[in-house]
Amino acid sequence: MRFMVMVKASAESEAAGFQPSAEELAEMAEFNDRLFKEGRIVLAEGLTFSAEGVRVVFEGDAEPKVIDGPFAETKELIAGFWVLNGESLEEIVELMRQAPNPEAKGGVLEIRTISE
Repeated sequence: MRFMVMVKASAESEAAGFQPSAEELAEMAEFNDRLFKEGRIVLAEGLTFSAEGVRVVFEGDAEPKVIDGPFAETKELIAGFWVLNGESLEEIVELMRQAPNPEAKGGVLEIRTISE
């Protein structure tokens, strides 16, 4: 089975110029290296700030609207993601409990099974 793990954005991660510390980057690189060696990672990426994104909004039969970022509701944004291989949701939950730095331990990871 494949799972998507979404790293929820925060006001800090949406701030212009935000960069994790060298230590935080090293911890995450070590964690990701372990997941690659275990054959779990299909894809893992960080995303640019919402100020660099757009939304296409569909409302009934009207022409879709294009809305430029940044987007106000930070709690609804995604800062990065993993696509992981695993046997069960419970297995992935336990694995992601070991993630070293989701928003310096004040963040949220959302895990969803990919429909296949």
